[in-house]
Formats: sequence, C-alpha cells, structure tokens
Amino acid sequence: MISDELTRDLLFGNSARAVGIATAAIAFVLGLVWFIRILARKKLRNAHETASSVDDFVLDGTDRTKLWLLFLPVVYLAFRSLRLPADLRTFLLQGAAISLIAQVAHWASGLVAFWLRRWQRRRRDSDPASVTTLNVFKIAAVSAIWIIAGLAAIDNLGFNVGTLIAGLGIGGVAVALATQNILGDLFASLSIVIDKPFAVGDFIIVGTEMGTVEHIGLKSTQVRSLSGEQLVIGNADLLKSRIRNFKRMAERRVVFRFGVIYQTSPEQLEQIPAMIRRAVEAQQQTRFDRSHFVNFGDSSYDFESVYWVTSPEYLMYADIHQAVCLDLIRQFAADGIEFAYPTRTLFVTQNEA
Repeated sequence: MISDELTRDLLFGNSARAVGIATAAIAFVLGLVWFIRILARKKLRNAHETASSVDDFVLDGTDRTKLWLLFLPVVYLAFRSLRLPADLRTFLLQGAAISLIAQVAHWASGLVAFWLRRWQRRRRDSDPASVTTLNVFKIAAVSAIWIIAGLAAIDNLGFNVGTLIAGLGIGGVAVALATQNILGDLFASLSIVIDKPFAVGDFIIVGTEMGTVEHIGLKSTQVRSLSGEQLVIGNADLLKSRIRNFKRMAERRVVFRFGVIYQTSPEQLEQIPAMIRRAVEAQQQTRFDRSHFVNFGDSSYDFESVYWVTSPEYLMYADIHQAVCLDLIRQFAADGIEFAYPTRTLFVTQNEA
C-alpha cells in the first residue's frame, strides 16, 4: 500500500497504468511519424527526376515534418486526460502551442519555396531574369511567415503584442513613405514577372522610347535603343506607360496613301485599285485587304490601301512594301498615270479696255 501511494505521489496522483498508456501513445504516434518519413524518403527518393510535381510536394512535406517539433504537442495531447500540476500543464500547453506554430510555419515556408521553385524550373531557360527577381520575393515571403509565427508565439506566452504590432506598424508606415519609390519599383518588377507584359529580347515602345529589352531587374529595366545607347527605365514608370510589344505581333497591317494628279481620267482611276491588288498579291506572305479612292486632295485624287504581311519581322515587311511600291510605279508608268505632288495653278485674266 505504501508503495502504491508513493508511486501515485511521483505520478501526480495518476495510476501507473494511465501514465503507461499515455507514454505508449506518445511512442506510437512519434514512431508512426518517423516510419512514414522513412517510407516516403525510400519510395520517393527519385521524385526530382519525374515529371509529376505531386511526389516532389509530398517528399518536401515529409522532410519538413520534424519529430522534435511534434514532441511537445503529442505529449500534451497524451497527458491531457491525466492529473497534472497547474504549472506543468501550463508549460506543456505553451510549449505545445509554440512547437506547433513553428511546425506550421516550417510547412508554410516550404509550400512557398516549393511553388516558387516549381515556377522557376519551368522558366529557367526561357526567362532567367524572372528567376532572380522571384528569389528576392521568396526571401521576403518566408521572412513574413516566420515573423507572423514569432508574434503568435510571443502572444501565446502571455505578452501583449498589440503595442509591438502598433509600433511596427508606425515604423513600417514611416519606412514605406521614405522608400515608396523603391517599393513601387519592387512591386512593379513582381507584376512584370507574373503578368509578363514583355520578356528579355522583346522589342517594345514605351512613350517616345523604343528598343530591345536586355535585362529586367528589381528596380529598373534595361532597354537597348535602336541608336545603340542603353535606356534604364524604372519599373513603376514602365508600368504606368502604354507598352507596345512588337515581339508578340503575329502579323503586320500596312496602311499607305498616295495621290494621282487631277489630269487622270476616270477610266484610269477605276483601274488603280486593281493595280494595287496585283502589286500586293505578287509578293509572298501578303494578304490583300482593300484599296479605295478616298478623298479629293488639294492637288490630287487620294487613294488609301491596306494589306497584311503575314510575318512580324520588320525587315521582311520593309522588303515587301518596297517591292509593292516599285511594282506600282512600273504599272503607273506603263499606263501613263502620274503620281501627284504639291502644285499650284495660277489663273490670269486680262481685262479688255
């Protein structure tokens, strides 16, 4: 009887059987987690070599499951039904909560890292600049997760984090106001990486500036202009402008106008649209749209013509349009049609005395 009473005193009034069952439950749960981790690592050891991302996600999640972080939550749950001193129960509760917060933060940071790593792997060859940009935002996202986890842990210990959060908020507003231009460029670079309005190698026009994109950085984008100099444009300013991306053009629409002299006969005027059609259709990779007599000019009959070049290449467009214009000149010369040029006719009358 003395031995049983001594045992109950050592076990805080709990029977040895109850404590034994709780301890066995702890060992079983932790052993099960350990076994699942070993099994997952064995089965998914070649996960990075497969095309599927599911096995990569499972392997990364099991690697980030830490037994030492799960120990106190499991102990608290197993001993919850036992009689424990208030201080010990509070210690187990707070320790379990902090450990669980740390484990969840570990899983969350792993999820962010996994998603960004998967995104980068698909774009490493096609857009290496975006990989560098996202690495910075990966650090920022993981840091934010752990800061939130730290504040939750401090609050769980009984400290008032409201004042700390308010101070951080005021300090954050001050820093944001002082660095708003830099932060604007940083978030603009993230928008460029995600929305992809252009990529390295694209020919773009921004306002009055034009050139080929050479590098997309965290704060600015570098563009090589047609005259050779390098243009450095802030990302925020870049997204505020209208961007014309010629690299993504599938076809080029060509609109050109010209005039013929007023001495041209009606029969000749009727033949001009057909001449333009022949000149366009004689070229490869073109699609004729329309040609019409559109206006009586100051010194000419004006025509407007439209056709498509079925290639976005500027050099090909220039060669085709040159050939169309030369062909048109030959046809006009053969039929006696003259292009108009600015002229002024002076009529002089003589009054008879």
